Amino acid sequence: MKDRKSVAEFIPPYIATIRSYVPGKPIEEVERELGIKAIKLASNENPLGPSPKAVEAMKRFLTESNRYPDGAGYYLREKLAKYHSVPMDQIVLGAGTTELILLVAHILLAPGDEAVTSEYAFVMFPLSVQAAGGQLVEVPMKDYTFDLEAIAARVSSRTKLVYIANPNNPTGTMVTASAIDRLLDTLPETTLLLLDEAYADYVTHHDYTHALDYVHQQRKVLVLRTFSKVHGLAGLRIGYGMGHPELIAAINKIRSPFNVASLAQVAAMAALDDTEHIQRSLEVTRRGMELFAQEIPKLGLKFVPSFANFIFLKTGRDANADFRALLKLGVIVRSLGFMGMPQAMRVSVGTEEENHRFLEAFKKVLATPQPAA
Repeated sequence: MKDRKSVAEFIPPYIATIRSYVPGKPIEEVERELGIKAIKLASNENPLGPSPKAVEAMKRFLTESNRYPDGAGYYLREKLAKYHSVPMDQIVLGAGTTELILLVAHILLAPGDEAVTSEYAFVMFPLSVQAAGGQLVEVPMKDYTFDLEAIAARVSSRTKLVYIANPNNPTGTMVTASAIDRLLDTLPETTLLLLDEAYADYVTHHDYTHALDYVHQQRKVLVLRTFSKVHGLAGLRIGYGMGHPELIAAINKIRSPFNVASLAQVAAMAALDDTEHIQRSLEVTRRGMELFAQEIPKLGLKFVPSFANFIFLKTGRDANADFRALLKLGVIVRSLGFMGMPQAMRVSVGTEEENHRFLEAFKKVLATPQPAA
């Protein structure tokens, strides 16, 4: 009888050594374990919930759930094409932007190819690069912001992919459109710029983005957007990419044939029309940001100015310990030790009541000395 080999022996080392993504702690789990009503400010979700128009559209469509989705997402792509003035063949749907990040890495990277980004970039990009067998190059940030000049200097003939999240998760910082212009002009013809604009709806800076101009010009750029944030559809997993038609065609070849559920497509189409929900969501975020900017310094802390719907805090304390202490008070935030920042946390903007509850709980936690390391 032949010796049996374990399955692990067939798994490539670059896959076996991946550290799995650990999502934020579910609110249901905290409430079940502690027996208290909890609030979740950990995952940058819309505290107002999903678009009411999207909810009504899903209710009407439920009886058709026995049918497979439109694999091409024709009607949603048609609507997005009109919404952004972008040709349909330059739009692809994904099960969240995370799926598109993973697919692009698999398309462009082979073992030995490089992908360049900054340290503290969205965690799914390094994971996707490793999953594709590529070599990740992380450039230090400058004031918790992508250092585009340093990134440009690190690009080589082996670089197939450059990733910029704008604004960035978890730091909340942004880079200007003019700075992106300069970076793009320096990139080799063999390099694609992956521009993740998941939090674009929250930004009001005058020089934020003209990424869609790159799409119209068919430059080597893929722009990512999502319905998970301002539209409140995070649980439906739906995002989209806009880019060169040849890249979009390649993504369509390897994505799952029915990667975006029918309910997600129906909800997304309705959410685009729900301008009232969008404005209410943006206003709640604006007021929450103003409250944090006013109250966080009173706790003796500084935070990095954010252009998204969350704040990034450097506490000078053990963030995991503070996370656990907040958890006992029914407040879920995101400790960033898993990203190499053991004294940092990310806090999403919630409703006014949730924001005040966090501040009161955090005040209690900060008043408790931590044991010496």
